[in-house]
Amino acid sequence: MTDFLAELRRRNVIRMAGLYLVGAWLVVQVAETLLPIFDTPGWVLKALVVLLAIGFVPALVFSWIYELTPDGIRREGEVSPGQSTAPKTAQRMDRLILVALALVVLVVATDRFWPRAVVAEPAAVADTPIQQEAGATDETVATPGNSIAVLPFVNMSTDPEQEYFSDGISEEILNALVKVQGLQVASRTSSFGFKGQEALGVPAIADKLAVRHVLEGSVRRAGDTLRITAQLIDAQTDRHLWSESYDRPLTAENVFAIQEEIATSIVAALKESLDVAQVGSVALTQPTANLGAYDLYLRARALFLARRDLGQAELWLDQALGQDPAFAKAWELRAAVTSLLYEYPGSDLGIDELNRLSVQYAEKALSLDSQSSLALATLARIRGGIGSDQRLNADHAAIIADLERAIEIDPHNVNAMNWLGLALALVGDTERALAVFRDCVAVDPLFGPCSENEYDTLWVLGRADEAYARMLDALSRGVNTDGYANLHLLAQFEERAAFLITLNHPILLPQWRRGDEIYDALRHPERDNSSLGKEVLQHLGEHGRSLYHSAILVSLGVFDEPPPSWMIWAAPFRTYRQSPEFKQYIRGSGVLAYWQAHGFPSGCRATADQSFECDQ
Repeated sequence: MTDFLAELRRRNVIRMAGLYLVGAWLVVQVAETLLPIFDTPGWVLKALVVLLAIGFVPALVFSWIYELTPDGIRREGEVSPGQSTAPKTAQRMDRLILVALALVVLVVATDRFWPRAVVAEPAAVADTPIQQEAGATDETVATPGNSIAVLPFVNMSTDPEQEYFSDGISEEILNALVKVQGLQVASRTSSFGFKGQEALGVPAIADKLAVRHVLEGSVRRAGDTLRITAQLIDAQTDRHLWSESYDRPLTAENVFAIQEEIATSIVAALKESLDVAQVGSVALTQPTANLGAYDLYLRARALFLARRDLGQAELWLDQALGQDPAFAKAWELRAAVTSLLYEYPGSDLGIDELNRLSVQYAEKALSLDSQSSLALATLARIRGGIGSDQRLNADHAAIIADLERAIEIDPHNVNAMNWLGLALALVGDTERALAVFRDCVAVDPLFGPCSENEYDTLWVLGRADEAYARMLDALSRGVNTDGYANLHLLAQFEERAAFLITLNHPILLPQWRRGDEIYDALRHPERDNSSLGKEVLQHLGEHGRSLYHSAILVSLGVFDEPPPSWMIWAAPFRTYRQSPEFKQYIRGSGVLAYWQAHGFPSGCRATADQSFECDQ
């Protein structure tokens, strides 16, 4: 072994290894700094690292086999001891290693101590005409100078499963900027709609999002270390206003400190470069000191926003709260997730038990943070049975007021906006419900529930052509949740293939072998389809029911449960609205009491016996 090590030293293999590693590190550092300036996709840096790693072994093999002589490169075995220049080569390599190490020290010192914020000279604001994304028209508007989008940070970690962490960093910075007075921030879902589309370029993405500035960056998590880079770009001039890199030990305190530093630096850069004096300051609090709990929370939040695997999200939140029982954000998220487990199946518990648990979690969140918008909205949702079978005598005025309060606390709480629209739809305030859904779509054009409820409400109002156009627009942009589409609209516009595909989705009627019969029945709601409805009810008794089944059953003359609240006033349900079941539902749910206190909706009126009647 001693002889082998001596031979490695004689052939300069060990020196080559050191020189290669130091040089490769310098190349990566320079590339990581320069590549983002040219909007280079994140995979380029990853590919460079892989190539450098692959080249390490061949470099050592080359150093073992060959020797550099005055006559050129020759095989080591062909060089006599008197001709060998290995000692001189060793001296040159030693000097190169020392120079490289000096450069390493210089790079590290510069990264740590040099003031990195670079603010471009103020540019004239020549706003670019853009088209509005929600409800686009031929009119154009100017892009405001105080507008910004936070793109999802690129995951530079070796583990692709760490993407939820890089997404979480971006979301927290976005949430901090949303609360800064005077800033217009593109919604999370809209910004994240451009994930993986860096090739479009910042100006094109900014134009589509109707913003002047774009924040982009990357996150590299390796063991106990964290590296975050971020840069703020003026999309109008395609110039960097600010950039920074952060290398810190991986702790919860450092994660939140970096997020606050980035948000604060952005606000400062905007104030200085554009003289946006009215922009307020950043206020970011640390929700937990437990990194493990925060990591689990980010995993769960990603599933909640996507409305998928909510059972797994609930499990992760349970584990997070086991590590930090005072984590208010985890409690509010767990309350919201649990309240959806009936609508988006992910639990074997019944709706009453899910509601009990959700209330317990929301109240715990509010005890820790009285301004928890999501917890307040979740409690209102449960009290009103919003999105589920509502049979309680609810105080709808208080429910609506609480949802409005939740939106006042957080104007970007699209869940609260969606639930407010549903609450208004139930009591027959359909026009106002449509306005709320449209406000929600304006805040977050890619949030599926509000887009779906917008076109459903247009259909309820009898504006079928407009509803159909909005549904096609939403579906074409991938804005839908769990395969949902309005079956009645598909039948009305004779979209048979789409109807049958949707009908076979697991949330509707899988294993039902006579889809054309239901398609024909929904195309002709004036017929007596009750016999078919009873067969469907029997089929569901064998295979289980979900929230959306009542819309099909009521259309087929089976009134054991009301249709979803956002559809109850639609034309195909006029027969149901003349039934005793409907009157019992309106009285028992508390809707009649709401009408008596706040006025009846169009088409309904009070009767002498303290009851009511509604036109068809």
